[in-house]
Amino acid sequence: MGWPFEELINYASRGTEVRAGDVLGSGTCGNGGCLAELWGTRADDAPPPLQPGDVVEMTVEGIGAIRNQVVAGVDLPPTAPARRRARSRARSS
Repeated sequence: MGWPFEELINYASRGTEVRAGDVLGSGTCGNGGCLAELWGTRADDAPPPLQPGDVVEMTVEGIGAIRNQVVAGVDLPPTAPARRRARSRARSS
């Protein structure tokens, strides 16, 4: 992931108020990767990005489910780019 979790919360709060009890989901879904990974490996934007009117549901075993409809957002200030990751080098034995 290119951003620390604190920066994800900062990003999420640019156009709305993030309060105690809000749920922010992060991680790779069980469909083979995040959208950027799937689009890159398939050279196709399928499944498509979320659009206003789409419904997103997240279920956490033992807790429950939340379901929300995507709505149009407001113009937001730009964000800083993701931090650069250090490249690891494979070692030969």
